[in-house]
Amino acid sequence: QVQLVESGGGLVQFGGSLRLSCAASGNIFSINAMRWYRQAPGKQRDLVAAITSDGSTNYATSVKGRFTISRDNAKNTVSLQMTSLRPEGAAVYYCSADLSVPPLTHRLYSDWGQGTQVTVSS
Repeated sequence: QVQLVESGGGLVQFGGSLRLSCAASGNIFSINAMRWYRQAPGKQRDLVAAITSDGSTNYATSVKGRFTISRDNAKNTVSLQMTSLRPEGAAVYYCSADLSVPPLTHRLYSDWGQGTQVTVSS
């Protein structure tokens, strides 16, 4: 059984910073890409940032230069450092990981966390 658990959400002022973390646990064989998504009320879930197992990153245009994704492969964690937060950054943030578990170690599937709420006050 695999679990992805996000933490670090909360209330932050306009222009402030927040760091989100996500830990994957369970009988994991490998983790490839890890991603952060966000979903505001009434809107679709959008990709915010992604990082591969070798550390290559990509970002949504709206967060480039303000958000930084990183991971610790030894701990199966991924983080999202968010700075200069704007009201449009208020959303539920979800982490996702492409991973494999025994015995089907060659087969990747995507798993999701339950999300963590980020609220930005103006």
